[in-house]
Amino acid sequence: MSEQSGRQQPTQQPTRQPTRRPGELTARELGRFVWRQLTSMRTALVLLLLLALAAVPGSVIPQESVDSFGARQWKDQHESLTPVYEALGLFDVYGSVWFAAVYVLLMVSLVGCILPRTKHYWTAARAVPPAAPRHLTRLPDHAAYDVGASPEQVLEVARAELRRRRYRLRPAPTEGAAAEREAGTVAAERGYLREAGNLLFHLSVIVVLVGFAMGGLLGYKGGVIVVQGAGFANNLTQYDDFVPGSFFSADELEPFSFDVDSFEVEWLEEGPGQGMARAFEAGLTYRTAPGEPDQTYDLRVNHPLRIGDSEVFLVGHGYAPIVTVRGGDGEVAYSGPTVFLPQDASFFSFGVVKALAAEPEAIGLEGFFYPFFASIDGDPFNVMGRDGNPVLSTNVYVGDLGLEDGESQSVYILDKEDATQLENDEGRPLRLDLAVGDTARLPDGLGSVTFEGVEPWVRVQVSQTPGKRIALGGVVLALIGLCGSLFIRPRRVWLRVVPHEDGEGSYVELAALDRSGGGDTAVVVDDLRLAIVEALDRAQEDTR
Repeated sequence: MSEQSGRQQPTQQPTRQPTRRPGELTARELGRFVWRQLTSMRTALVLLLLLALAAVPGSVIPQESVDSFGARQWKDQHESLTPVYEALGLFDVYGSVWFAAVYVLLMVSLVGCILPRTKHYWTAARAVPPAAPRHLTRLPDHAAYDVGASPEQVLEVARAELRRRRYRLRPAPTEGAAAEREAGTVAAERGYLREAGNLLFHLSVIVVLVGFAMGGLLGYKGGVIVVQGAGFANNLTQYDDFVPGSFFSADELEPFSFDVDSFEVEWLEEGPGQGMARAFEAGLTYRTAPGEPDQTYDLRVNHPLRIGDSEVFLVGHGYAPIVTVRGGDGEVAYSGPTVFLPQDASFFSFGVVKALAAEPEAIGLEGFFYPFFASIDGDPFNVMGRDGNPVLSTNVYVGDLGLEDGESQSVYILDKEDATQLENDEGRPLRLDLAVGDTARLPDGLGSVTFEGVEPWVRVQVSQTPGKRIALGGVVLALIGLCGSLFIRPRRVWLRVVPHEDGEGSYVELAALDRSGGGDTAVVVDDLRLAIVEALDRAQEDTR
């Protein structure tokens, strides 16, 4: 034997397959797992809860798209929290990225959840009721009794009664082993629409979301303050704040206009709510387009004026003190109603007046308006919102009011950085406290300030929401689907008839099962038993 042939030949080792650690998934398996989790009913419910929770800040924190003035005041009062809230997008919750992400994920989850359930429901709805179990008396709710009729009569009466009660019957087989096995039995089922109600409810949520999305993308919302006696034309330059949808163009604004002829407030004069407003009504004269005839409308809360596809809502009101400012030369530098913004429920208001044309220096007023002024031990306070004793109390500034460089500035903010505050003879800040008709002269011949009177103002919101009817339809569908899922009981009923050995009469077994759980099927069994017995008795009387 040669040396080579005497050597032991190495055996070929099998190729080792790479092993995966427990829980390790491929990219495809991971994607399938994520999709199943996203489209599960549990995830849809969690996302719906998150969407509801995400809307809470939008109702608690003033939204810039709804109340820009309120948002500005909130920022001024909470300077430390403002940067954090702005970073989180809490001043524009419904336009934030995180709210849109929850919105889209909920839509995807609902669609992915509804489609397979619809397919399953379609298959189940077309299926026939299952055959009767072998031992009906083992079911929780059953009945067994004897009747004097033949099995054929009992089966015929039972089928007729179940059809009258809108049960779906299992077709009786005519041949083969199935016919022998199911002889003398009736199987019926009802309540198929319960699952349809569940599907309709989830589908309606999608409809509501689509409706709101259409309103946000195709519509717009704008707000404007209009003093009594003034007017508004529906163009972009007239709005105090305007938030268009992503696909809305300013060219689509309808060319209507209106004037605020009057504004009436009904105040509570007694009781726990004394001093609070009970009802508001603004008398409008409007035109649907230039050159169209005038029409009138009484604008009230929750009773908007509808012009074409636009709606005009009454959302707030306040006071505009009429102030006249004269310069040192005696010429009128500013005159007219000036909007002051309410600071609390009593309409204690804050505002500014800018008389830039005053000579020799521009004059600025900043202070408060008391609709119903009163004081205790020299401390001023406002009694109620009704303008029973109006008083205007302001500080005075002269010089550069921050408008010399031509930059835009809010009409509710007075830039005092480069201005000089006037002082009284005691070296304290000069404060003008004026009742209606009072005139105060400024020191050093700088001019005078007169409080002429008060005009009410109203804040209106003009909006277009194209998807509101779709959203309303979704809400109605949700109620219908919810009622169906709550009140429709899916039940199965089985009946077996065995003839007596002597050929006289039959032995009947009857049972029912509630598929949703919690249903009282004992009542169903008793009611059906009595109905069958009564029908058999009537049939026997008719044959006599």
